[in-house]
This record gives sequence, C-alpha cells and structure tokens, in this order.
Amino acid sequence: MKQTRYTTEQIIMNLRKVEVMVGQGKTIQESCRDIGVNEQTYYRWRNKYGGMSTNDAKRLKALEKENERLKRIVADLSVDNAVLKEAVEGKY
Repeated sequence: MKQTRYTTEQIIMNLRKVEVMVGQGKTIQESCRDIGVNEQTYYRWRNKYGGMSTNDAKRLKALEKENERLKRIVADLSVDNAVLKEAVEGKY
C-alpha cells in the first residue's frame, strides 16, 4: 500500500469530512475507509489537530519551525561557551 503524506490543511479537511459523515449516521470505521486512512491514523490526527482551524494549524507549524531554529541556536551557543571555558582554564 502506498504511503501518502498529507498537509496539515488536508488533515483538517479530512477530519471535518469524517465529522460530517458520522453526523449523517456512518460509523467512524466507514468514514475512515471513505477518506482513505486507517482508523488509528484518524484518532492520531484527531488528538493532534482536533478542533483546529487551518489558520491555527499554520500558526502551529510556524511556531514549531521557530522552536527548532531557537533550539539549534542554543546548542551552538552551548558549544561555543564550553570551548571558551576550556580556553580560559588553559585545557586546550
């Protein structure tokens, strides 16, 4: 089976489709089959993106990217700090 990557917007749209189908009387299992994902994938998506709008998801993605950049900066500064401490102590 081909593995497909969904964008955040597609995930949110699929979650809404499942909600509509369940409201019309289908089961979650049938709805997941209709959108082409496993039931476990649906529950994972629902836990992560449930109740979000597409704007919220875009904001989350931007914040995750910024967080990753800041972590990288902190790691670089920690290495620089350790090297400078060793140089001051004369352990080079």
